[in-house]
Amino acid sequence: MKKFSICFISFFFLFFFSILNFFLMVYFIMENMVIFMEWELISLNSINIVLSVLLDWMSFLFMMFVSFISSSVVYYSKSYMSSELNLNRFIMLVLLFILSMILLIVSPNIVSILLGWDGLGLVSYCLVIYYQNFKSYNAGMLTALSNRIGDVFILMVISWMINYGSWNYIYYLDFMGNDLEMKMISMMLIIAAMTKSAQIPFSSWLPAAMAAPTPVSALVHSSTLVTAGVYLLIRFNNLLLNTFFLKVLMVLSGLTMMMAGICANYEFDLKKIIALSTLSQLGLMMSILSMGFFDLAFFHLLTHAMFKALLFMCAGVIIHMVNDSQDIRFMGGLSYYIPLTSLCLNISNMALCGIPYLAGFYSKDLILEMVMMSNLNIFIFFLYYFSTGLTMFYTIRLLMYLMINDYNLMSIYNFYDEDYVMLKSMFMLLLMSLIVGSLLSWFIFSYPYMIYLPLNLKLMVLYVSFIGGLLGYFISNANFNSVNKFMYMYNMSLFLGLMWFLPNLSTYGLNYYLLKVSQNFNKNIDMGWSEFYSGQGMFNIIKIYSIFNSYIQMNNLKIYLFSFIMWMMFILFMFILI
Repeated sequence: MKKFSICFISFFFLFFFSILNFFLMVYFIMENMVIFMEWELISLNSINIVLSVLLDWMSFLFMMFVSFISSSVVYYSKSYMSSELNLNRFIMLVLLFILSMILLIVSPNIVSILLGWDGLGLVSYCLVIYYQNFKSYNAGMLTALSNRIGDVFILMVISWMINYGSWNYIYYLDFMGNDLEMKMISMMLIIAAMTKSAQIPFSSWLPAAMAAPTPVSALVHSSTLVTAGVYLLIRFNNLLLNTFFLKVLMVLSGLTMMMAGICANYEFDLKKIIALSTLSQLGLMMSILSMGFFDLAFFHLLTHAMFKALLFMCAGVIIHMVNDSQDIRFMGGLSYYIPLTSLCLNISNMALCGIPYLAGFYSKDLILEMVMMSNLNIFIFFLYYFSTGLTMFYTIRLLMYLMINDYNLMSIYNFYDEDYVMLKSMFMLLLMSLIVGSLLSWFIFSYPYMIYLPLNLKLMVLYVSFIGGLLGYFISNANFNSVNKFMYMYNMSLFLGLMWFLPNLSTYGLNYYLLKVSQNFNKNIDMGWSEFYSGQGMFNIIKIYSIFNSYIQMNNLKIYLFSFIMWMMFILFMFILI
């Protein structure tokens, strides 16, 4: 019982912290308040080291979601990680992770943002390599190095902001937008956000990070690590408006959304499918953010956090049930054996698709209708709606493989009664996944968005969702073998299933050739010519001469006499020449 105490203490603390944040958020919205606090830590001559905190309705609302989801995840970990010997160490790492995210949320200062940002990167590395095998180490290194690029850009922002005399970015948001330095800063911030939120070309780390334990995946992919980049751009929104880099971000995030949706349909690893759906939703948030609708991006970020955490928790229960296999081809008919977990999984999946009146519908439908209202070209329009159809496609495929198709596992005896500790934490999130969309739309928007469109455009979301759902049904139904064979043609699935070769480009493409060149340098120069002419070569030459010298200096009378005669002849010869 002793090793569970830290789980309960963490759960209660985080849960009450989320309730406190909720009431504070309501109060701050009603009073239209913002609190900006500064503590002077060190004052040395003209240098002041100051800790700044910005508290407004947005930071309280985001902290409420982070702490609520974290409390569910910590409580869930009590059962999920019950066989783990170092459970307390795991919980401590998760709490450090949450603390880093909260520091990032309340920071109006780019230096303290870096502390939270780097804390997320460092602790995520420790959590990804938690199971300590080769796959985890590779995934952890890819995650850490990808995020390191963003850390470098944040450091560059810090050095560029010295021009302004303070690192509190909120002072400059309104009136420094046209300054050249601020344009450079906005470009660096966008690149930093792209690394953290895994946009093309930094996407390959996000599915690789699935090597972490499932509770960590639920936390990372809902409200913490991957949302940090989106949150940073939301905070810096006034600087970014009407910049060229935002248009570039729009195209890249739209492509990320489509690429992730396509890849999820070629994937058979349960956790990777959910990870790719996260990547698709991150692309949606980034693209709507790059159109200037920062409130909508924040709205979708929060609604998405709830059902995505729930989805990962359900996946964790299922993986435990089916003998720790993550391949969806070995699953099937689960709804007969684990009905409550299946209920949670189905509702969170429907919320992801944007089925009316669930959490995802309120944000997703609003985003797509705002896209229609905006003055955009057909390419961006296609990316949004095609990706929406793909979301329905891989969701129905997942439900068919897990719930409807025949049972495929080797033994039936893997199934056991559902764990009530896990179910309690999942039901907390289930309730929020049902009601959070309408609640947030009341809180965030001061007036209801009423968008008038022609009937066909208004129903376009339902059309693409219906077509995507039908395709998902045909692809995953065992009776349609010809369709399946067409879908998984080798060359096609190789390109589409490997995230458009992004993992190859960011790992093998960089590592293999660079390591090959360094191996050749090592072989030919370090161990070759430089060894021959410096270290080993000099040693051999001196060794040969010293052996010869020692042979001469042995007390042998004939050698002494011979050398004496040779020297005398040499001197005589030199004397004659002179």
